[in-house]
Amino acid sequence: MFIDEVRIRVKAGDGGNGCLAFRREKFVPRGGPSGGDGGRGGDIILFASQHHNTLLHFRYNPEHTAERGRHGEGSNRTGRDGAAIELPVPVGTVIFDEDSGEQLYDFTEHGERFVVVTGGRGGRGNAQFATSTHQAPTEHEPGRPGEERHLRLELKLLADAGLVGFPNAGKSTLLSRLSAARPKIANYPFTTLEPNLGVVETDDNYTFVLADIPGLIEGAHEGHGLGTRFLRHIERTRLLLHLVDVSDFTGRKPADDFKIVMKELKSFDESLAAKPMFVIATKMDAAQDPKRLASVRGLAKRRKLPFFTISAVTGKGVPELKRAVAAEIQRLANETAAETA
Repeated sequence: MFIDEVRIRVKAGDGGNGCLAFRREKFVPRGGPSGGDGGRGGDIILFASQHHNTLLHFRYNPEHTAERGRHGEGSNRTGRDGAAIELPVPVGTVIFDEDSGEQLYDFTEHGERFVVVTGGRGGRGNAQFATSTHQAPTEHEPGRPGEERHLRLELKLLADAGLVGFPNAGKSTLLSRLSAARPKIANYPFTTLEPNLGVVETDDNYTFVLADIPGLIEGAHEGHGLGTRFLRHIERTRLLLHLVDVSDFTGRKPADDFKIVMKELKSFDESLAAKPMFVIATKMDAAQDPKRLASVRGLAKRRKLPFFTISAVTGKGVPELKRAVAAEIQRLANETAAETA
């Protein structure tokens, strides 16, 4: 089961209470205050792990509370600190405060760590309040409460390129052609019910990650079809591959399919529709009407977008597309590196 959004509650440990105690020892005639401090409460830490690829492990365990600090004891014994809790999340997870909507952290690399709530400080024992003029203090402090938060965790897959298009445009078939991924492929709408990732390797041993998301239909941003729930998974991509079915069996105009998907992308996030994009006419093995192909080619030309024709079934045009995608991803990566240098 692919789970890409969960809500959880996290509560750091409370601090231990300070102790009120006095020494009564055989060779210490005057004795004195000896109450120790309370221990600190445990933190809750989130860390990015490449061994997790969904948020399923939070689905049935949404409450997480760290251990409280142990109370201080006599003879100036400080209480033990509470144990911290470390929770793994997939790389690509974004953490939001559910109450304020604030983004707290974005995990983009394996091993990143973030203390999401901090344990409470332990209270001071009465030994801490002793002075030369106040030699028998009875003051002592309770432990401070640990932080508590309600969080929303969203997973955004990390991929270099993302496949978008109408249902049955050939996205899953192309992914299976380019990589070792084996998504479900069938001739009915919404075959793809969850995002799929594949690693593509070129002839010169360059690799990139390709993401396939469920198809879009008109009104997706209003919740029609599978909606835009999965579009967040291509927000991080450098390049979009927009697949348009030009075969004769769809009952729709290919140019209209292209415009509808672009409208849905823009409705979800304008920056998504503005990403670098390749337009790819698919199912060329079943395309008999040249006007259908010409309409899509014309759209790509007017928008100054690279245009490709392929048949994922026969493999025609796929090697050329793979090389072009790899070259464009490398160019965009170099461009980004130069801007941040």
